[in-house]
This record gives sequence, structure tokens and C-alpha cells, in this order.
Amino acid sequence: MSISSWDDFPVHQSPDWIRHVATTDRNFYDRYYFNLHSSSGELFAIFGMGQYPNLGVHDAFCCVARGAKQHVIRASRPLTDRMDQTVGPIRIEVIEPLKKLRVIVEPSEHTIAMDVTWNAAIRPIPEPNQHIRNEGRVVFNTQRFAQLGRWEGTLSVGGEDFQVTPDRWGGARDRSWGIRPVGEAESDGIREGSNVMAGMWNYFPMLFDDHAVLYLNHEQPDGSRKLVEAKRIWADGRPDEELGRPEHDHTFESGTRVLTHSTISFPESGLEIDCEPLLVNYVSVGTGYGMDADWRHGMYQGPELVVQGKVYDVDTEVKPIGQYGVVDHVARFSYEGKEGFGLYEHGFFGPFPDYGLNDGAAVAP
Repeated sequence: MSISSWDDFPVHQSPDWIRHVATTDRNFYDRYYFNLHSSSGELFAIFGMGQYPNLGVHDAFCCVARGAKQHVIRASRPLTDRMDQTVGPIRIEVIEPLKKLRVIVEPSEHTIAMDVTWNAAIRPIPEPNQHIRNEGRVVFNTQRFAQLGRWEGTLSVGGEDFQVTPDRWGGARDRSWGIRPVGEAESDGIREGSNVMAGMWNYFPMLFDDHAVLYLNHEQPDGSRKLVEAKRIWADGRPDEELGRPEHDHTFESGTRVLTHSTISFPESGLEIDCEPLLVNYVSVGTGYGMDADWRHGMYQGPELVVQGKVYDVDTEVKPIGQYGVVDHVARFSYEGKEGFGLYEHGFFGPFPDYGLNDGAAVAP
């Protein structure tokens, strides 16, 4: 049915129904991403939900790193009313737009249950548009905003229960939409062998007591940068500070593509931030970000709701492949006597000679 509840609101962006987006590109998506941590290496949870109107799919996941295990629950169903933010046991409620959201994973036979509410600590930050064309086709054309905040509620993983309180449980979220590769893998054709995300990806949103720092860098193997952001955002509403061109100095775990430490500097602003990862979450495995042939964001799983649970051993089942995708950590950040926590996300795709990664399979010495 074309008509849905959203059509009763003045939010249309084209002459069509809300159910039908303004582009016919199969890869149009609309997605939430959240992370949750205890400002320590205790656990690190990542969860999200996406709608894919031109693929007719609505899916969601929650992935929790705890000790030597990575727990995943994931769900998929055909897309119906876009206002319905429920996929099986996973539900998102927007209580106050841009300020307060609730995320629920109902208890089930699987190893994760959660009922947490997120409150914004800073205003949402619009990030640069990511636009990448490859051999004539637009592969990425996305818009995103980022925001940091505090969590409260309850979380259960692997039989352990945690009380989530805003004094120490924080996290970042983003909302993104547009065009990026989703669903079943397509034939590459003329694009065979090319990698539009080649190079280094860094994304470090950091929350301090009265401000946040947002560092983003997609740097190609030749040193050119496709996407960069570096700013400081004050909680009291002062104007954002542009920090200037960022520079990076990364340390790898030997024999891997996993970072163990970073120093990010902003010479124009005189800032240098020490980055210490505390716990890793290989979000590319089990959640739909591309490492699983049978479960990708937007992949059709059949006419009925599908819910699956997974428990992986990190060192043997996840790390060997997950290190070649996007790798998320909770991390401690410090500069000028200030301490904060947040997301330390990196990926090295293909060669990156500056750090000794001379081909797509290479690892750090």
C-alpha cells in the first residue's frame, strides 16, 4: 500500500508518497547508528536500524563486545509503514527529536536484552556530504549528522545485567541517509577491482565534560583526502571552533590492521589529543556491514520476520576477518588536562603505504 501514516504529516520532499523516495536508486537507505559504553573497557555496545525503501527491507541489529566474546542479535522484515520503528525485538522511539531517544531490545532466547534512553549532551552536528562517483555511477551520496550524549536504563548480555547510569555511560549516535552500497551484492562490471573507500578511515567523536571534539578523515593512499572534519563543539552553545587540518600518528598491533594508540594533532589550533582504545568491537562482523555473505544491510531475508542471535569468539572467529573492515573501539581521549571518552573508529582498506600496508592483505610489521 502506498499510503502510510507519514503521509498525514507535512514532510513530503517530492510529489510522491513518503513510502516512495525521490530516487529510484536501489541503494537508497535511511539509518540510525548508536554506541554505548561505560567510559571503560567493561563492555561496548553498537546498535542500529535501517530502512531501504527501494529494496523493500527494514532491518536492525545490536552487537555487544564483552570480554572475549562478541554477542549479536539481528532482525529483518519487509518494509511496511516507515513510521513503524520496530523490527522484531528491536525498537527505536524518538521521544524528543534531536534530544531524547529510547532503544529497546526485548528479552528473548538470544543473549542480548536492553532498554536504554539516550539524552543529548550537545546539539546535532551536520557532517560533510559524502559524494563519490566511480566509472560514471554515484556510489556514495550521503548526508549525516552526529551527536554525543548520555545513556540510562538496563542492559543484559550473556546472562550479566548492567545498570546504565548517565554519570558514566555515554555514547555517540548518527543519523545518515542517501545512497551507499546496500542489499545483495551487485555485479561490479566496469568497476571490478576498484575500491571507492580505498585508504584510511578515521572517525573519532569525543565527549568531554563541557564540550565535544569531532575528528573525521578519509585519506587515500596518495595522501589526498576525500572527507575531512575537525571541530570543537561547546555544550553551552558557544560557536563551534574549526580546528584546521588534522594530522595523525597511529600505532598498530603487530601482525594486524588494528590500532593500539593514536595521537591526533591540529597544528593550526595548537591542540594534540592522545587516543587510548579500551575495548574493540568488530562491528563489520555479524551486523550487516559487509563481512557476512548471508546478512548485509538491506538484504532481503524472506517474506516473514527473521530474527537471529550469534555469539562469536573474538580472537578466532571475528578478528581475523573483522580487522579488514570498519573497527570500532571505546576509547579514552585526553589533552591539556582534560579527559573524555568516545568512539575510536578506524578502517584501512587496501594498501596504505604510510603505515607499511603495501597491499590489500598486508598487516603491520
